[in-house]
Amino acid sequence: MSFPEPIRDVQVKYTQLFINNEFVNAESGKTFPTINPATGKPIVQLQEADKADVEKAVAAAKEAFKLGSPWRRMDASRRGVLLNKFADLMEQNIAELASLEVLDNGKPFKAAVFDMFFAIQVVRYYAGWSDKIHGKSIPINGDYVCYTRHEPVGICAQIIPWNYPAVMFVWKFAPALAAGNVVIIKPAEQTPLSAIFLASLVKEVGFPDGVVAVLPGYGPTAGAALTGHKDINKVAFTGSTEIGQIIMQAAGESNLKRTTLELGGKSPAIFLDDVDIDSAVEQAQEACMTNMGQCCVAGTRTFVHEKIYDEFVKKSAALAAKRTVGDPFDPNTINGPQIDEEQFTKILGMIEKGKKEGAKVEAGGDRWGKEGYFVQPTVFSHVTDSMCIAQDEIFGPVQQLLKFSSVDEAIERANSTNYGLGAAVFTNDINKAMMFANGVRAGTVWVNCYNAVTPQAPFGGFKMSGIGRELGEYGLQQYVEVKNVVIKIPQKNS
Repeated sequence: MSFPEPIRDVQVKYTQLFINNEFVNAESGKTFPTINPATGKPIVQLQEADKADVEKAVAAAKEAFKLGSPWRRMDASRRGVLLNKFADLMEQNIAELASLEVLDNGKPFKAAVFDMFFAIQVVRYYAGWSDKIHGKSIPINGDYVCYTRHEPVGICAQIIPWNYPAVMFVWKFAPALAAGNVVIIKPAEQTPLSAIFLASLVKEVGFPDGVVAVLPGYGPTAGAALTGHKDINKVAFTGSTEIGQIIMQAAGESNLKRTTLELGGKSPAIFLDDVDIDSAVEQAQEACMTNMGQCCVAGTRTFVHEKIYDEFVKKSAALAAKRTVGDPFDPNTINGPQIDEEQFTKILGMIEKGKKEGAKVEAGGDRWGKEGYFVQPTVFSHVTDSMCIAQDEIFGPVQQLLKFSSVDEAIERANSTNYGLGAAVFTNDINKAMMFANGVRAGTVWVNCYNAVTPQAPFGGFKMSGIGRELGEYGLQQYVEVKNVVIKIPQKNS
């Protein structure tokens, strides 16, 4: 795939709900705005889904999932063909998809394009799995034939976040459909545009009616109607730990829905004293500030060995000061705006708390510009574990530099949080790297790299960072039920 040019005047073609393979207005007739975070101004009004629209989508999904329906009768290999066609259409529309993401989310265009490249890889990966999902023959005791079937869970509600809208759409959509499920997707209210555009590709590809629905709307209305619906069999959610707890409670109180939750993080990145400092500083800052720090697995707790701490601080401050902030359509921009005013205000408030608690601002520490929701790339030194900026998820371009003296100490402090999504260690000593990888409690541990996320490998968290895994074969397992079949073998006539 060649790298496309941005479409600065990208037009929003779709603003309706997508139910039963058609774009329709909300039953209530209500609309809501989506905001351009670079300007703080509305882009367009979208139809707002609520409980009545969820009922329509569920009814269509139930019809699509009936035994004997076109979707249930479809060859597994054919599901893979449809997913590959979907990936083809994403490739053909990559400039428009990426430009919509820049407009709606504020991420720099280059980052948005790489998100689309990755999303396409994910769809193709699961397309290849479609006819390879199967059970086992088990030699049990007695005169029996025993085998297992891996069957689709059913109707899956998928609630996606605003930080990686298109990527999170396919992380959930692709394995669910590969396994034969039907899905109802609720995009984040802040970033619905790429999801609605992807819905148009669902229709163009030719998925059967009712297999995919996309319902833009708010969490307390559309989201709550999905998580509490007794005919929905599974909910997959990516977002904050607080909302994850609410969803898990609703799933339990309704019909014990299967749940996959990918939640918050406060991930540690450990730098031993044998690293190349210039390279380490670059990797540490990118681990923390990629996507303007709006990344659940961001390595915001940067632990630096005491022998190199002072030099690391100095170089980190200089590097942060060089990060280009501004127009996300500009190819030179590294940091765009934060997603909305609420997040912008929260980040600035956390920075002020860090200052009051005694951490030292080495770079940034304030808003950038006068329009939109831009925050200066910020570096704190003299951070201690008890400070709020070292304990709470900030979700902004704010790096905390903490000092440590031994690997044992680093592991203990890395684990001293309720989260356990990701972690990394940078060192030339393989023994220390393995010691850290085995000792830290996190769903992914990177050694001498960060954010190396691929379609083939699982992603998810320990502790309050979530339940279940996405991506890879492990991600497929979240979308199947295992059925055991035992058949008595007749005895021969004497």
